[in-house]
Amino acid sequence: MAKLNYKNISLFLLLLLLCSTAQSQVSGDEDVNMFNQALQRDQKAIDAATAGWWRKSMKTHDQRIAWWREARFGMFIHWGLYSNPAGEWKGKKVNGYSEHLMRKEKITRAAYLDLAHEFNPLKFNAEEWILKAKNAGVGYFIITAKHHDGFAMYDSKVFDFNVMQQTPFKRDPMAELAAAAKKYNMKFGFYYSHAFDWEHPDAPGNDWEYQNPGGDKLLGGANWFDSHPEWLPKAVKYVDQKAIPQIKELINKYHPDILWFDTPHKLPLSENLRILAAIRDTDPNIVVNGRLARSNYGNFGDYLNTGDRPAELRTVEGDSEAIPTTNESYGYSKHDNSHKSPKFFIQLLANSASRGGNLLMNIGPKGDGSFDEKDIRILDDIGAWMKTNSASIKGTKRSALPIPAWGVITQKANLLYLHVFDWPADGNLLVGGLKSNVSNAYLLADPSEKKLIIKRLTPEDAVVTLPQKVPDAIDAVVVLEVKGNILADTVRRLVKNTTNRLLAFDAQLHGKKFTFGDGKADRYYVDGWRLKDQYLSWTLKSLQAAKYKVVVKYIAGSTSGAAYEIQLGTTKINTSVVPPADGMVTSQDAGVISASVGIQRLTIKPTQIKGAELMKLLEVQLIPIQ
Repeated sequence: MAKLNYKNISLFLLLLLLCSTAQSQVSGDEDVNMFNQALQRDQKAIDAATAGWWRKSMKTHDQRIAWWREARFGMFIHWGLYSNPAGEWKGKKVNGYSEHLMRKEKITRAAYLDLAHEFNPLKFNAEEWILKAKNAGVGYFIITAKHHDGFAMYDSKVFDFNVMQQTPFKRDPMAELAAAAKKYNMKFGFYYSHAFDWEHPDAPGNDWEYQNPGGDKLLGGANWFDSHPEWLPKAVKYVDQKAIPQIKELINKYHPDILWFDTPHKLPLSENLRILAAIRDTDPNIVVNGRLARSNYGNFGDYLNTGDRPAELRTVEGDSEAIPTTNESYGYSKHDNSHKSPKFFIQLLANSASRGGNLLMNIGPKGDGSFDEKDIRILDDIGAWMKTNSASIKGTKRSALPIPAWGVITQKANLLYLHVFDWPADGNLLVGGLKSNVSNAYLLADPSEKKLIIKRLTPEDAVVTLPQKVPDAIDAVVVLEVKGNILADTVRRLVKNTTNRLLAFDAQLHGKKFTFGDGKADRYYVDGWRLKDQYLSWTLKSLQAAKYKVVVKYIAGSTSGAAYEIQLGTTKINTSVVPPADGMVTSQDAGVISASVGIQRLTIKPTQIKGAELMKLLEVQLIPIQ
């Protein structure tokens, strides 16, 4: 996990206090006192955590999270009352996340109970669900025990708004899943919506029935608990009477390995820390994700959660987990047929493992308890690949080698797993940056076959001669057995036998105020490019002189006149930003650039900025010219 820097926290708080003192001359003492009270409230909770229970819990962090690091691949399940209407309400299609039906359609608690009275998932079979996950190569399974609608999908004795007391199903699916997970040696846990609860009159979120803060109306603002501290006792009452008791109930009844939370910004950090303290006090061995207690001060969870529904990933410090879903809705929606291919998920999983992260892939089962056939096909195809290649995912860690042009690399002990997404037509696979000697090279799919030939090009580079026939068009894994420790030069290599993709996510950022997109399709960009002294660079090494066609992918506004310069070594291209319709991705053929032998930097710098920003850069492609 990303470690908290207590010195930085103190400096941050001091800066905020100084700012608030200056602000008092403009906005008045009342606002400043309120602001200071909020800081003091959160600081008191931070001090108690860092001096006591949280510090104690971090002493066993590595032991607690060891199984999670080993798994690398998890399954997320969003399943609840919303699964029955499946993206419809009163005959009307409801776009977006189907699990947000109650909020989108402003459904009252009483009307939502009508859904409960019809919920009878007779096709639900806990063992089938767990085995589907296990056969796909999944190592841990997380399901929504209570989502934002506040409805408990288990036998809760805390509130009667639950599956046992309000549905004709009269079964506890969480108990059945927990038992099946234990039977088949699957790590198991729950998603619990601690900060959003649309049925509870005191919880944040429901502003159509209770006029509570934290909803779409933004009553009291995004940080309502700071601007209206007099409202906070209501939310504290909800946390005391429902959230903490139900979380403890889940722990004591089902003994989960992991608990997963979301939307912590709906409550102040002090309340989120109080919930985390209750978990640690109840069972210190439970892994807790990074969306329970996080703020500008730091993250108190066991690992960081990165983007939802990502297409591309950033490398982050410490343990991380990305959360894609098979289509675009987490809960089942019969109108959402935007399912990605098995290839998408297999390559995303390998990419995630190569960056030292986990992938938690979501599926939304139907209201009758069955899986969508499209989801089943995805799981089956991932499972077929994992049956052969799981060693290249499970228990691996971030690669020490630079990102290759042809795919990604994972490693484990003295083994390197080369995930080849783009099989080179000439059969020459450059393994750039590898200083260590290799004793053996073979295809993971058939290690008994003829060993692959590997030749040393330089003391830091080697080439593997691949078979002409591609063994797996999605991700063919080549294994290198290294003598001793894996030693690497981390500078990326340019290759002449495939396209070199340089993602903005992997660039070095020069200048301040850059931000990142969330990694979704067409949103893996660098944002906030407003100043001429801001620029991006990639350090590259070329083993031979070569020419490349340069294609730049970006999103730009409709304002014309922005321009930029691309430079590689001593060669430059000057061009203008093409203004498409807002939000559309442009793939601009920027020209031809030359690479000389050796290490050089590719930079992209603004020469003229018009409008709000230069562009939102996604990637630069260097396509070899033969």
